[in-house]
Amino acid sequence: MQKTRLSSLSDWLKEQDIDVSFISSTENVFYLTNFYTDPHERLLGLFVFKQEEPFLICPGMEVSQAKAAGFQYEIIGYADHEDPWEKVKIAFEKRGLKANKAAVEKELLSYSRAEQLLQLVEGATIHSVEEKMNQLRLIKDEKELKIMEQAAQLADYGVQVGIEALQSGITEMDVLAKIEYELKRKGIREMSFSTMVLFGEKSGQPHGNPGLVSLKTGDFVLFDLGVVLDGYCSDITRTFAYKEISSKQTDIYETVLKSQLKALEASKPGTRIGELDQIARDIITESGYGEYFPHRLGHGLGISVHEYPSMSHTNNDLLQEGMVYTIEPGIYVPDIGGVRIEDDVYITKDSHVTLTKFPKELQIIK
Repeated sequence: MQKTRLSSLSDWLKEQDIDVSFISSTENVFYLTNFYTDPHERLLGLFVFKQEEPFLICPGMEVSQAKAAGFQYEIIGYADHEDPWEKVKIAFEKRGLKANKAAVEKELLSYSRAEQLLQLVEGATIHSVEEKMNQLRLIKDEKELKIMEQAAQLADYGVQVGIEALQSGITEMDVLAKIEYELKRKGIREMSFSTMVLFGEKSGQPHGNPGLVSLKTGDFVLFDLGVVLDGYCSDITRTFAYKEISSKQTDIYETVLKSQLKALEASKPGTRIGELDQIARDIITESGYGEYFPHRLGHGLGISVHEYPSMSHTNNDLLQEGMVYTIEPGIYVPDIGGVRIEDDVYITKDSHVTLTKFPKELQIIK
């Protein structure tokens, strides 16, 4: 698998007549090497060439982990007192490389790192490797899918823990702490993003921040959470009512649910991605809540919690077998609160499956 992915990138370099690619993001290094690390401010770099064998440079304290991950080519470690770029220079000289073109992650590479690279490939033109990496990561293989199914099951479990913690007077942070504690007991070290537990009017903030707000009768309760499992993310949102619900809240909920289900129905190979957003948006707009649905329908999911494809109405790309993405329409009304319902979706040969399975019908938690 690792060799296949590296070969795909090397073949692209040959097609584009680009001499070298410098990959430095944790996510893309992991995808190509199976080595997952956050080096913080230290240099992490995978150099892939048009002709020569690749090499990986990482902090010396992590070399053993890189080897254990199965990277089969040269691994260069360095100590904190050493200049890693001097070691990169030696590796270039050993390969006799004189690069005229270099591909980098333009949207992620810092200016200082770009300067250091350009000292090695002086005069070379710089090209973007992002589109190629996005294309490679877009289609999930069987191994990736199995991991993401397990990550989705753990997200489902997190929602169940959250429900069981609900009681009058409990705070958002109390519930959040219980969710993350129980997930850690399952072996989860990292969440996909900052867990959201929002009560009442705060559920009307699409990216609200949990705090010390206490739960009371009639509140919406919104959970948005996901886990990182073996390098891959899950992402689920469910909304509930606590003890009682008004007719307006019910209408909001049922509108979101209808829009989510209709977008799911259209999820199959060959469908224009933007059509899914439009289907959901039209239902919400026709119900009178169009101005309260401010975001795109969803996003791609994988090693990053947000990756290709963007599930926006402007995206004219077609769904393909192997894509994984979220469908998460929402309505957020000031002074009332909000509802969002989100599933992780995998495109099959003929249709789709939802990886997240937690029930979506309106539930009033007593």
